[in-house]
Amino acid sequence: MPRIDLNCDLGEGVETDALILPLVTSANIACGFHAGGPTIMRKTVDAALEAGVAIGAHPGFQDLAGFGRRDMHITPDEAYDLVLYQIGALAGFVSAAGGRLAHVKPHGALYNMAATHEMLADGIARAVKAFDPGLILFGLPNSELVKAGQRAGIRTANEAFADRTYQGDGTLTPRSQANALIDDVRAAAAQAVRIAQDGKVRAGDGTDISLQADTICLHGDGAHALELAREIRARLEHAGISVLPVPGKAAKGKARRR
Repeated sequence: MPRIDLNCDLGEGVETDALILPLVTSANIACGFHAGGPTIMRKTVDAALEAGVAIGAHPGFQDLAGFGRRDMHITPDEAYDLVLYQIGALAGFVSAAGGRLAHVKPHGALYNMAATHEMLADGIARAVKAFDPGLILFGLPNSELVKAGQRAGIRTANEAFADRTYQGDGTLTPRSQANALIDDVRAAAAQAVRIAQDGKVRAGDGTDISLQADTICLHGDGAHALELAREIRARLEHAGISVLPVPGKAAKGKARRR
């Protein structure tokens, strides 16, 4: 039976997080640099543990004003410091709540830049390995980020997107372009099912590209995020696809009462 992980970027101050969590299998929690902060991190970790989903760190550029979606030029060593700092911050909350961190997924511009910049990707992968070589690094299939993780000797997971469009080379359409997002819930859910079932996606130029994915992302800050989460989960299960976390360290636990 085919299987896929369904992940969502959470902890970014969106009110629907608690409703989305039971519908996904992995949560990428903002670490305070592009969104969130200590209290939101703690509450999101607690909610994720209650829901029994795998927890991942979602480090981004230090750019609250731009939501981490503006390119910033940093050195590989600065990327290492940036990512290691944020993983450690989130892992502290996860550990205090009795859980375990499972994965790391860079956010926004950091993620997109690392997809094509080898040295930047190496800095990120080194940080993940230094913190815990058992963590899984999420990245675009065939990207420099996934290759860097493989060179570093850590586990990687190929990630696809339900609510984003693709270019012919397999990269995401830049958000600066009008067609970057898929706003239609049914179309986004159909794309997710096709990726999980057939390993293919229709690019913006009309061609079909192969896209083998271990996990599919939906954005928690999207206008229809909750509706999309429900639709994707229902369609995947209807298609006979098991929705399960990427195999790895268990992040399950139960948030401690305070």
